[in-house]
Amino acid sequence: MNHRPNSSWQPHVTVATIVEHNNKFLLVEEMAEGRLVLNQPAGHLDQNESLQQAAVRETLEETAWTVALKGVVGIALNYSSFHQITYHRTTFFAKALSHDPDRALDQGIARALWLSYDDMLEAAQQMRSPLVISSVEQYRAGHRYPLELVF
Repeated sequence: MNHRPNSSWQPHVTVATIVEHNNKFLLVEEMAEGRLVLNQPAGHLDQNESLQQAAVRETLEETAWTVALKGVVGIALNYSSFHQITYHRTTFFAKALSHDPDRALDQGIARALWLSYDDMLEAAQQMRSPLVISSVEQYRAGHRYPLELVF
């Protein structure tokens, strides 16, 4: 078996944010991989920003919601066979602070919406990746760690 590292391989660092309010979760409906899918507010880490800054920024850009991060749900790898990319995703949980209905959403985002966990399960085929529901399940099961876990 060949275990030589591939010098061109590099995971894509991403963040996602679980925002729960009144037993509903903040999701985005977006175009990805040629279809309309549901996802947590999520995106790539930009140069010179922390994971926490990226999560707050992506949530605002994709949903027009300002949030306060409360902790970390988990860290996961997800391989996209469509893009042939491995994503290294840190999922945070946050409290919704304020909404700016006049703010334009990121390109590719159709809308932000609030869904119950049961509604998410009914729409499972629309999820962008298995991490959308599994991270909510981890959050609901009490996987909530201090923000100091990542810095």
